[in-house]
Order: sequence, then structure tokens, then C-alpha cells
Amino acid sequence: MKAAVIVFPGSNCDRDVAVALKASMGHMPLMVWHRDTELPLLDLIVVPGGFSYGDYLRSGAMAAHSPIMREVKTRAEQGVPVLGICNGFQILTEAGLLPGALMRNAGLKFICRDVGLTVEHSDSIFTAKYEAGQSLRIPVAHHDGNYFADEETLNRIEGNGQVAFRYAENINGSARNIAGVYNEKRNVLGMMPHPERLADPELGGTDGKPMFDALVEALS
Repeated sequence: MKAAVIVFPGSNCDRDVAVALKASMGHMPLMVWHRDTELPLLDLIVVPGGFSYGDYLRSGAMAAHSPIMREVKTRAEQGVPVLGICNGFQILTEAGLLPGALMRNAGLKFICRDVGLTVEHSDSIFTAKYEAGQSLRIPVAHHDGNYFADEETLNRIEGNGQVAFRYAENINGSARNIAGVYNEKRNVLGMMPHPERLADPELGGTDGKPMFDALVEALS
């Protein structure tokens, strides 16, 4: 399996997710700088968490226009799986690869703690090693994690099965407790919680590891 992690100025979870991928793949992914314009043949692209461009303008707004994102969009449209975590989720919405937007948390405070999640579906390559309805404990660390979409969009993504995860407790004001969404083809997933931060027993838990194991099993 060949995977790449996109690195932006301000990324701070790129190495974390690379280590989680290595634990499941057996080798390190390719680290791709945001100013690159081409990607090799890949099975998976990860847009990691962090604070790309210092979160100026809006979180992810500047990174969405980085040169490499044109290639990421092209690959996603061709069916290559793309995983966006936290700031990566924000970037994917700003790039138009996922519906909705991420706004300031309802309490206007940065939230950094473990949260409860519910898995909505187990029939995607990202969630195949979870059970539908399973409860997970995954960390969050965000100031702009309040998922918003208009009612028509919310009804559409609900009807299409595009909601991937929900918060057990609505920590940030997200519409319908949504913590992660797919695109219509379900090859692109954006989520605010950080599965890479609980993918090793030494980190205090492994609820995030099945996601990486599932991707390796599906794409190898």
C-alpha cells in the first residue's frame, strides 16, 4: 500500500498520522509538501491536523488553494481515498470535496480532550473494522469544529448515509452532533476527532487504530 501525508506550513499532526500509518502498513508514508504539484500513484492521501497557515482568514481556507490540492482534488474525483483529520477536514470542506463548513465552537473556546463518538456505518473502507453503533473514545483538539450545513444539505447527507461519526455529547454545537462526513462516493472522509492520537496502547488507547488497519486491509 502506498500512502501520502500532505504537509502544510503549520501542520502539527502530520508526523503523528504518519506513525499511525506506519504501524498499520509496516512502512512510512510519503510526506508531500503543499507546494508540490504532482503526486505519484497512491492508494491513500491523508490531509492531517494542525493549523495550516496559522488559521488566518478561516481555518483551512488558504491551505485549500495550495498547489498540491489541485492534484488531491483530481485524485479524489478519480476515486482515490482521502482522509482529512481536524484541520484536514476544514481544508477538504474549503476545497469543495466535502459538504458543509466548520465554524467557531459554540462556546468560543478551544476544546482539547477525549470525547465519545458513535460510528454511524461500518460499510466504508474507513470504518470496516468498527461496528455500526459502536462507541469510541477519540481525542479532539480544535477551536473551529462546529459543523454547519443548511437543512437541505443536512437532510441530503443523512439520506445518502454520508454521516460517518456523531458526538455522543455535542461539545462544539455541530449540527445534528456530526463529527465526520463522507462525500457522496464515500471515498473521502473528513472528521474533527484525531484517530491517530489513540492508535497505540502507549498513547492510552487504541480506538483509532482500527481505522488505519481497515484502510490497509482494503487498499493493500
